[in-house]
Amino acid sequence: MSDRTVRIPPRLLSNPVHLLSLGFGTGLAPRAPGTVGTLVALPIYWLLHPLPVWQYVLVCAVLFAAGIYLCGTTARALGVHDHSGIVWDEVVGYLFTLVAVPFDWPWLLVGFAAFRLFDIWKPWPIRRFDRGLGGGFGIMFDDLVAALYASVLVQVILYLAH
Repeated sequence: MSDRTVRIPPRLLSNPVHLLSLGFGTGLAPRAPGTVGTLVALPIYWLLHPLPVWQYVLVCAVLFAAGIYLCGTTARALGVHDHSGIVWDEVVGYLFTLVAVPFDWPWLLVGFAAFRLFDIWKPWPIRRFDRGLGGGFGIMFDDLVAALYASVLVQVILYLAH
């Protein structure tokens, strides 16, 4: 079944698992739900940014592990692997992108643009992971690799800017 032919019933938002995987409803956005859903990470980042880097990464790893369950459960409920409305993977991917990034709006925008670029473009091996891995792990993992690419790019830009 195609992602575009499966509508997300708003009643799914009454289930906490689906509410999280659908980015508190941002995954229901009619256009660019992945981009809109990525914005959910901003208040989470605001809460996490004061943590030491190792604790920040640990929390992101826990959110990634939770995302395997959350996204897998919602994908099964919809009958579509990685439906565009499932955006928890984007939330966690953007959070991973922002590891060791200053809490300053220009850097958050650079990180956002870099993450969305790699998540949409899916250069090798991201596209391969996106198509080849199933279940909740597959939904989460390609965004983790996109975040790694984006994070490296942001760190290079930070280095060059300073």
